[in-house]
Amino acid sequence: MPQVRLASLTCSNTDILHALHATDRLVAVDSHSDAPGIDHAMRLGPDLNIDVDALTRARPDLVLASLSVPGMERVVQAVQDAGLNTVILDPTSVPDTAATIRQVGALLGLPERGAAVADALEAELAALHRPVRTPARVLVEWWPKPIIAATRDSWVTDLLSSLGAVNALAAREGRSSPLTLDEVRAARPDLIVCSWCGAKKLRPEVIEARGLGVPVVAVPESGLGRPGPRLIEGARQIRAALDALGR
Repeated sequence: MPQVRLASLTCSNTDILHALHATDRLVAVDSHSDAPGIDHAMRLGPDLNIDVDALTRARPDLVLASLSVPGMERVVQAVQDAGLNTVILDPTSVPDTAATIRQVGALLGLPERGAAVADALEAELAALHRPVRTPARVLVEWWPKPIIAATRDSWVTDLLSSLGAVNALAAREGRSSPLTLDEVRAARPDLIVCSWCGAKKLRPEVIEARGLGVPVVAVPESGLGRPGPRLIEGARQIRAALDALGR
């Protein structure tokens, strides 16, 4: 029986396929995905500007789409309008992320592998938890100018909770929000995480220069901005930063 021909439209989905050892099934992928083993796949452009005509020519049996990046609704609609078989993955918490990994495993006929990857993520995160009397308030910054940070409905909120910390913007609705410097100050962060999306280089010194007097740690977007198995990478770095604060 031939394997299902896959297309992935965002990095988090491709990372899941890599963890499942299924990237050999990819025929098309967005241009930002950087998982190993995908050089053979057609590149489709950035996740917010997918070349749907090229995607159609790749003849995928299944397209793994996403709504994790603001603005991808338009891309998903265009793919569906093209008549392509599409699954939309949209985890907004750690349990959602684990469930999504299991879902993809089941879709590909790899349920045991999917369960193993999801179980490992949950177990490693549980091992990083530290009970504290006063949880540290952490602000995760996605972009510096304007300042954009993760808010209540981001998977970041749940990830921080799993570590024993809190999202400093948990009271602010939505997945992310632009902020003024005064709003950042009012959030009273104990730690700021520099995890700029799409930046070639993280520059925590830019955040430090704002004069807030708050420690800053740099965490690559690949380990925090993608709701998939690589969230453990960002979690480990944040755990180390919290430990350094004694929190």
